Amino acid sequence: MKKPAVLVTSLAAVFGATLLTTPALADDFPSAITVSGEANISAAPDLAQIDAGIANDAKTAKEASDANNAAMGKVLLALKGAGIPEKDYQTSRLSLQPQYGQNKSTGASPVVGFRASNRVTVKIRDVTKVAGIIDALVGAGANDIGNISFEVTQASKLLDDAREQAVADARRKAEIYAKATGVTLGAPLSVSEGGAPVPLFKARMATPQMAPAAVAPGEETLSVTVNVSWAIKAKEQ
Repeated sequence: MKKPAVLVTSLAAVFGATLLTTPALADDFPSAITVSGEANISAAPDLAQIDAGIANDAKTAKEASDANNAAMGKVLLALKGAGIPEKDYQTSRLSLQPQYGQNKSTGASPVVGFRASNRVTVKIRDVTKVAGIIDALVGAGANDIGNISFEVTQASKLLDDAREQAVADARRKAEIYAKATGVTLGAPLSVSEGGAPVPLFKARMATPQMAPAAVAPGEETLSVTVNVSWAIKAKEQ
């Protein structure tokens, strides 16, 4: 009858060892509160970027290419006349493609001509001049103005205050959770940043009119998000 007593003693020893090792495991995985903090800042853009294109059709590849080169030359002269330095514009796409017709009797698609096209991307460092430059490009013969975007070039510096505000926002949230769960915050364990500025305005003007261009840069909202983990400890009684 001694065997059952030995079995009970063995089980007690097993459970006793488990309970003793639990605090050690907890020390390897400190408790924490992890929250996200957010902050926004608005700033006027100081850089605009647009691209201007021109296309020409002709019966031969040479005629189309020559006409397109001459037309783009006028566009580049218009940019120079508007005060845009050469370093701020560059060719972004150049193409020469055959144009096909249709022979109803045979069903074939013969080449009936060629289309040459050229696009140039322009950086404008004075956003107040965007509308005037678009008008100058259209007046020089550009027949496709598009992909207008505005940017805050010093976004990272402008976000420094927002970063501090985001951390403060994260602490505010963490303190709410700590109070609700009956603990106090300790030292921060980790901090990571997420989020990125997003351009406020993008548009495409596929067929610009001769009326003066109306462009509104507005303001760009820059956002920053931080994820912060704080160690927590029990409140002192």
